Amino acid sequence: MAEGLFNLVLAWTLLFAPLLFTDCRRDRYKGSLDVLWGFQMFLTNTFLIPYMAIRLNGPDADRSPPRRSQLGSVMVNGAPAVGAVGGLVCVLSIVWAFSGRGDSGFGGIAERWQYLQSYLFSERLAYAFLWDMFLYSVFQPWLIGDNLGNVKADAARLVSVVRFVPVVGLVAYLLCLEEED
Repeated sequence: MAEGLFNLVLAWTLLFAPLLFTDCRRDRYKGSLDVLWGFQMFLTNTFLIPYMAIRLNGPDADRSPPRRSQLGSVMVNGAPAVGAVGGLVCVLSIVWAFSGRGDSGFGGIAERWQYLQSYLFSERLAYAFLWDMFLYSVFQPWLIGDNLGNVKADAARLVSVVRFVPVVGLVAYLLCLEEED
């Protein structure tokens, strides 16, 4: 269960990269999105809280949008692949949590569920995973809603509806992202 939870959160974090690099308000953030996403990926997505506040500021009239970094270009150009791979890893993480290492005496679904409940309420690392999942569940529909203009016109309605479903909405956004020139 712990491995499945860990991999689910990491895959969800990976899925956030193209969303951040296509955010229509990313120019309001003066720092490096590469560094922000790196901290988010390898430490905690709590780093998104200041980003979400900064992006509410008004645009700088005298500042042109920054050039996208190499990481940003790779993530945006590869958004459908990131969406497919990240979504698949999320599904496999859930399957692994309930059935992985079945021959090693980790119990059936009931025992694993009971372990997950005790793990979530007793381990500091589990609290961090819960915090990350909570923040992603709040930030995902917010960011996707603000960036529906980046989605192919024929898919905008679908993405608008599923953006509230954790992971699924983000995968839909990435798969339906309009290609940039």
